[in-house]
Amino acid sequence: MDRLGRWIDHVEHPADRRVARVRLRPAERVRCVQIAVDHGYAPNHVHVGSPIMFGTACPVPPEAAPSDPPRHERWDVTAAVLDTGLDPHPWFAGRRWFTEREQTPEVLDGRTGQDRHAGHGTFVAGVLLQHAPGVVIRQHRVLSSLGLTDDLTVAAGLHRARREAAEHGERLDVVLLTAGCHTADDRCPPVLRSEVSAFPDAVVVAAAGNGATSRPSWPAALPDVLAVGADAAFSNRGSWVDAVAPGVDVVSSHVRLGPVTRDYGYARWSGTSFAAPRVAARVAELVRQGRGAREARAQAVAEFAPAGVSPARSS
Repeated sequence: MDRLGRWIDHVEHPADRRVARVRLRPAERVRCVQIAVDHGYAPNHVHVGSPIMFGTACPVPPEAAPSDPPRHERWDVTAAVLDTGLDPHPWFAGRRWFTEREQTPEVLDGRTGQDRHAGHGTFVAGVLLQHAPGVVIRQHRVLSSLGLTDDLTVAAGLHRARREAAEHGERLDVVLLTAGCHTADDRCPPVLRSEVSAFPDAVVVAAAGNGATSRPSWPAALPDVLAVGADAAFSNRGSWVDAVAPGVDVVSSHVRLGPVTRDYGYARWSGTSFAAPRVAARVAELVRQGRGAREARAQAVAEFAPAGVSPARSS
């Protein structure tokens, strides 16, 4: 910190993290990556969600909504979902796991109107529940309703999910992330790599991203992560993408946030964010059937493997 002193505006020490976030002075922020590299530190990258790069939710009329809500089942399988939050949509409000702990309702981070990413966590959880109706969902907010986050916020969310599960004597079977970032050197930010490696007994599933590129997106491209692309031209691709699932015009639960009201309904959305929970649901189902994390991951990769690609990373 002494070496960086002339460029620093202030330093933050997030709770429960053995790292510091260094905020540079405004005039130096355009050089943040180079300054970090020159002094042996890791830049704090911006992560983006689906709507930043590809569209936003489109409400669907009642006749186009799912005819029945997901069945009420109770599996001994828990999934941590790191997203924008989880609202008391009718699909969730009556489930025992939803009321067992304080939940994380969606919030608006913009000034007025529905932000592009608002309702994303509620939508993603709905996709997961449609295909794994008995899974217990633990939502951790790491994304803003504008669809933005950063390395340290995601890492802190992973750390919090693990800590809270331990405090409640709960086993996390699946961890689902829906945003990611590219880096200047195409290497994973160290703080993300460290936190992901702390889930040896869970299957970490992450959206591959919507940039139509083969450049690795982190944390999805980590070997320990099951990276999921969508069956669409906008999806990222490459040898690091393990699975491909439907990601176009997916219909799920949604909330429209107003200044004082919340309207619950359904929406249609496209992106790898909505392919990832489909694969995560299959992993949850395989765990319910008695498969261990490694076996469940390998089976899911085999079932959703990209066309013409062997599931080498599942071994």
